[in-house]
Amino acid sequence: MIGSLTGKIQLLTAPHILIEVGGIGYEVETPLSTFCQLKNEQVVTLWTHLTVREDTHLLYGFINTNDKALFRILLKVNGVGPKLALGILSGMSAAMLIQSIEMQDISTLTRIPGVGKKTAERLVIELRDRLQGLSTSTGQANITGSAQITLSAASPLAEAEAALVSLGYKPLEAQRAIAAVKNDHQETADLIRAALKGMLKT
Repeated sequence: MIGSLTGKIQLLTAPHILIEVGGIGYEVETPLSTFCQLKNEQVVTLWTHLTVREDTHLLYGFINTNDKALFRILLKVNGVGPKLALGILSGMSAAMLIQSIEMQDISTLTRIPGVGKKTAERLVIELRDRLQGLSTSTGQANITGSAQITLSAASPLAEAEAALVSLGYKPLEAQRAIAAVKNDHQETADLIRAALKGMLKT
């Protein structure tokens, strides 16, 4: 089991990253909450979860242990697989998820792509006891380095839209969400954060 990786970020293509560890490049899928904190050429520690299937091994990475724990808890919910679990952690912070579960806030949960009313109700029922005692703090990212080199040739707007589409939003929804915040933000990560925040409020 690969529990963590410490290495240099070589490529960022939301929601995937390529991290070089000891001369080996690992492809890791991350929630957007983690992706938005990463920069190319940074040295970072990611807490990882390995899923083994018949045809592939999939590695998921998180910037802190709290998000990794939440991911594993979500996987225990009936009908929630890795893709939906990543979508939930991309669409809202750990604190917001815990609060939504505690308050049985079905309407907020259903704003996340792939989470319908029945799934939201299942999340509330199955997670109420499992989330007790879990910290709502996202913790500190273990990142060093200050380089901000961008390897992708795509514009920040295009990258942000693609990231939202990969999360499960429809292309038109992604375009509208990014258009609503593009005048206030220029960086891809800032655009993604602002767009997600705006969609959860609507």
